[in-house]
Amino acid sequence: MLHAVYNVGDMDKTIKFYTECLGMKLLRRRDVPEDGYGNAFLGYGPEESNFSVELTYNYGVKKYDIGNGFGHFGVAVENVAKTVDLVKAKGGRVTREPRPLNEGVGVVAFVEDPDGYPFELLERSPTPEPFCRVMLRVGDLDRSLGFYEKAYGMELLRRKDYPDLKYSAALVGYGPEDKNPVVELTYNYGITDYDKGNGYTQIAIGTNDVYRTAKAIRKYGGKIVREPGPLPVLNTKITACLDPDGWKTAFVDNADFQKELE
Repeated sequence: MLHAVYNVGDMDKTIKFYTECLGMKLLRRRDVPEDGYGNAFLGYGPEESNFSVELTYNYGVKKYDIGNGFGHFGVAVENVAKTVDLVKAKGGRVTREPRPLNEGVGVVAFVEDPDGYPFELLERSPTPEPFCRVMLRVGDLDRSLGFYEKAYGMELLRRKDYPDLKYSAALVGYGPEDKNPVVELTYNYGITDYDKGNGYTQIAIGTNDVYRTAKAIRKYGGKIVREPGPLPVLNTKITACLDPDGWKTAFVDNADFQKELE
């Protein structure tokens, strides 16, 4: 998993929140005035080895609808209470004070960034990948798991049902969750469709062959929304698709991505 992509209304304000409150680093930034937008990449380590956020600012657009389908991003911190205090001191919004996890091990809290994107703060010992989770709501958990495992090549890391809270959740990814970012798929009992809004865009994932990836996605029922091939100017080969719930994922050629970073 390379990065999560979403829109923000004030790039400088958002960068300040992520660096001062969440401890991320600004990795790179670019403006494309001829196309009316700018990007910034932030994370906890080099893009070659770490998951990151790709923020997009579309000139003149100050507000986005996040919808009710996107859940939250997860960030691992060593001390949740200390991070929450820092967010408060910087004027950020805390939506859930620190409390034990449902499983009873560890502490969790929720905060929001300046655009209202929720962040789950998870208390963990130092990890090579603090930006650890993207949560998306789905209408059929078994269907989604089958697709992510077969089409995307992800592994089911764990799954749990919470009948008292009327939801089920599963974590999928490309390695152990204490060392790799994961996608958390959540099914709320009886809800099969969600409003995705226009804020969150997609996850980008590396692949060695975008053409082969597109074939696998088609084989297992995904919808290709960008045919595999090189991007204009950059020449980075990509393909993009929608999962069974309409969540978008872009697959990026690994070798081309490394050249892009150079």
